Amino acid sequence: MSPVRRCSRTACGRPAVATLTYVYADSTAVLGPLATYAEPHCYDLCAEHSERLTAPRGWEVVRLSDPSAPTRPSGDDLEALANAVREAARPRDRAAEARGGGPHAADPMEVARRGHLRVLRSPDS
Repeated sequence: MSPVRRCSRTACGRPAVATLTYVYADSTAVLGPLATYAEPHCYDLCAEHSERLTAPRGWEVVRLSDPSAPTRPSGDDLEALANAVREAARPRDRAAEARGGGPHAADPMEVARRGHLRVLRSPDS
């Protein structure tokens, strides 16, 4: 007997990564991380079949995430990163900064900037 559990789908021999169970009373299919051991009323699915899983009309699919799995960045994370890159690449108005109207003029410790680096005044002076 192989120690690796295989996908329960017919003719699929890929290793299982998720376990599917049903709650018939609630018309719910629950897809979660691979169970510790195989049970007769659960179905083990490979990555491809777990991603393509659909439920019958009127049923709900609940997908439980694996806390040990690496998380993928959300759309908000990617948008925040793009905005930060745009802000860093935006040319600054040097004349306004010289008059004290720059975006970092409120910091009395800052003497000058070069890109993302700041020159700070010594606390002793």
